[in-house]
Amino acid sequence: MSLYALLAAAPSPGAAGSLDEAAERAGNAAGWVEENWSTWLNTGLRIILIAAVAIVLRYLIRRALTNLIDRMNRSAQAVEGTALGGLLVNAERRRQRSEAIGSVLRSVTSFLILGTAALMILGAFQINLAPLLASAGVAGVALGFGARNLVTDFLSGVFMILEDQYGVGDSIDAGVASGEVIEVGLRVTKLRGDNGEIWYVRNGEVKRIGNLSQGWSTAGVDVTVRPVEELELVRKAIAEAGETMTKEEPWSERLWGPVEVLGLDAVLLDSMTVRVTAKTMPGKSLGVERELRWRIKQALDAAGIRMIGVVPAQPDAATADPTASMAAPSAYASATSPQSLAATPIAPPPNLSK
Repeated sequence: MSLYALLAAAPSPGAAGSLDEAAERAGNAAGWVEENWSTWLNTGLRIILIAAVAIVLRYLIRRALTNLIDRMNRSAQAVEGTALGGLLVNAERRRQRSEAIGSVLRSVTSFLILGTAALMILGAFQINLAPLLASAGVAGVALGFGARNLVTDFLSGVFMILEDQYGVGDSIDAGVASGEVIEVGLRVTKLRGDNGEIWYVRNGEVKRIGNLSQGWSTAGVDVTVRPVEELELVRKAIAEAGETMTKEEPWSERLWGPVEVLGLDAVLLDSMTVRVTAKTMPGKSLGVERELRWRIKQALDAAGIRMIGVVPAQPDAATADPTASMAAPSAYASATSPQSLAATPIAPPPNLSK
């Protein structure tokens, strides 16, 4: 074999060096992967487990809340149309209240679960959460100061709904407006006034609530009669009218107690006032008062008892001054008075041509 053939068959030093370097790099990479694959696997499995638990927990809680709200709505629909449902349950009010509560609870649940899962996943990547939490705290404070009215309205609406202070169909006095509630929201409550106008009241502006549709109402009627009437006859006529009213529909349902004659409320020289009250359904006192006045008037007329009101005092025609309507004499009535002479026009000058 010649020398050239041996030199060609022998490996070159540069090629051997590159192969050795590649083999060394491959070995280092394999060793690094072998050393860290367990950490990667652990981190990946931890992230997958956190995400799976968060998704399953969120689904279960939201479904439980939805089933609870549906059960509340079914219980309201079960008594709708009955006497108990008409007196104690407003299906629309219960539906809106349950949906609002369910929406709030679902949103809070999703925020807490997903937020906690996101922080745990970032912690699994060995990310320092202290700066992130500090920035979130500063942003939350800035948002709270900038949107404090919105936050106040929202929190006030949540507590109003949770405490069931009022609902759809209630007649309330919110201070800034009054009327019948037609919609309850987390930020704004919508009222319909007595003249048909619609008021949008922010929940954060409401400092006091007077609910006229909870519990019971009181119907009060003042009966004014002449002081010469016999009180026992007046009491008997009013009591009979009230007893008859409690036995007739629909007043038998709207009246939650007997019509009571409390007695004399005022005694004057020309009149005396008898106070009559009755406990009624919430929000039905005005209608009961009108019907009660009607029946009491009819009963008193049938018994020959005369009702009176406050009549303004009239002057006695016999003692009236006959010259009160006469005008005072004028100074111009006398032709020789200084005023008449001063007011006399100047006579024209005599005709000098004659």
